Amino acid sequence: MDLDPRQYENVAINDNDIHSIVLSYLIHNCYKESVESFITSTGTKQPSDYLEDMDKRKRIFHFALEGNALKAIELTEQLAQDILEKNKDLQFDLLSLHFVELVCSRKCTEALEFAQTKLGPFGKEPKYMEKLEDFMALLAYKEPEKSPMFHLLSLEYRQQVADSLNRAILAHLNLPRYTAMERLIQQTTVVRQCLSQEPGKDGPPPFSLKDFLKS
Repeated sequence: MDLDPRQYENVAINDNDIHSIVLSYLIHNCYKESVESFITSTGTKQPSDYLEDMDKRKRIFHFALEGNALKAIELTEQLAQDILEKNKDLQFDLLSLHFVELVCSRKCTEALEFAQTKLGPFGKEPKYMEKLEDFMALLAYKEPEKSPMFHLLSLEYRQQVADSLNRAILAHLNLPRYTAMERLIQQTTVVRQCLSQEPGKDGPPPFSLKDFLKS
């Protein structure tokens, strides 16, 4: 079911809501200078609680993205103590990044020792077994970049882990895990899916932009 855009021609959009959406995106992604510039140019109230620890989050994110997982882990434990102990999936993913870095550096003996001591304990839980097998299989290839598990060496995989780590830290700091923009896109997708259903079926519950910005 296509919506007629003319239905929304007279709908007023609050500038403050737009500012909040943009600001949440900048803060989430640690664009501190852009945040400060945006606040100055728009006169938006400075969210001091959001700005706190932004530099530390940015450093952690970039260390994870660059594959320097041990440094990312060290800084994470300083900023959010016990967060990795409470999130085993994230801890495993970060440790796997270091394993991959050792493999890419052709430090196979060191990689094997690291896997035995740090990744091995995860093998006691079935849900990690398949991943462990994939990582260990990288050692069998002279050129792991050409192996069937090449995606584990990719920037996309590091990006995924870095994003998960950033969201976990945000949640630990009682900040939104997702930006207002992401939540709006998710809600819009759900609304479109519900509107395309057969007539008579229940649609999504009503929502307001302000509810998104507060959550």
